[in-house]
Amino acid sequence: MKQIAIIGAGAAGMEAASILSKQGVKVHLFEKENHVAENIANKAFLFPDFSKAADLVEELNNNLKTSEVDLYLGSKIVGMEKENKQWNLKDNQGRDYTVDAVLLASGYKPFDAKRKEELGYRIYNGVITSLDLEGMIMAGKITNSMGEMPKKVVFLQCVGSRDEKSGNHYCSKVCCVTAVKQSIELRKMLPDAEIFIFYMDLRMWGQSFEEMYRKAQEEYYIRFVRGRISEAATTFDGKIQIKSEDTLVGMPLKMTTDLLVLMVGMEASDETKQLAKNLGIQGEYGFMESKDRFLNDNITSQEGLFVAGSCKRPMSIADTLNDSRSATVAIMEYLK
Repeated sequence: MKQIAIIGAGAAGMEAASILSKQGVKVHLFEKENHVAENIANKAFLFPDFSKAADLVEELNNNLKTSEVDLYLGSKIVGMEKENKQWNLKDNQGRDYTVDAVLLASGYKPFDAKRKEELGYRIYNGVITSLDLEGMIMAGKITNSMGEMPKKVVFLQCVGSRDEKSGNHYCSKVCCVTAVKQSIELRKMLPDAEIFIFYMDLRMWGQSFEEMYRKAQEEYYIRFVRGRISEAATTFDGKIQIKSEDTLVGMPLKMTTDLLVLMVGMEASDETKQLAKNLGIQGEYGFMESKDRFLNDNITSQEGLFVAGSCKRPMSIADTLNDSRSATVAIMEYLK
């Protein structure tokens, strides 16, 4: 029986493990955390249909319940080298594995908003990230720094993406639609609140995304302001004052809000950066590089080494799952 190691039990790794196991391949699935699908499980609902993220995690997890998949939680690969046609791996617990191919699906990490000091994250209590807000939505309770229900909420796009200061010039692809999704969720929970989204450009990449944007304005009364917030500071009563410019009218703008939500982008995870460097497949910004993005996007420069999902570049969950399925085709062709 052919054997494969998959590094990363997120959406890409779990989906690939499920498909390959059904093709008669023995799968060793390694996850450095003690749980799977962290970047899905920390969401409340998914765009564009507002389905429950927990349901997707459960389905992906159930697909792994087969004798052909061995899942190793809390297991980090610390050594990997190729010998003849096979790959030898060692994990952080000193265990050795020999497999016929390796799929890297080590994913991304959210941008650390503390790096944008001018926006006050972890300095002012009224400044939170989009992930913090997801936690509030999951708990069913939205509060400001005073523990009160907010009357005004401001979203800021492109925090850690398309940004000279952070060094990330790329678009993280999902922040725009996530802000629209979250603003609709907030409107349902806070029917009387004022909700604003500050943006540079709105990039509605996928099917039904533009419709969500229109619905946010027309049915949920979300107000969109074209402008980037330059500074945030606290007020004596615990609110957040922001400075910006409405670039559509060319006027400076000041606003006080109960909550400032920073829409944090994607960066290559630490494991992605380290593996990419060690294996000689490092691309821009620490992401992994495939042979090319057209016909060989899941194949690397090293024989028997494959990549899938957001370890290559920012992707939505749907894009990640589709890319993972594509990777399994390339892997099966190689194993045969």
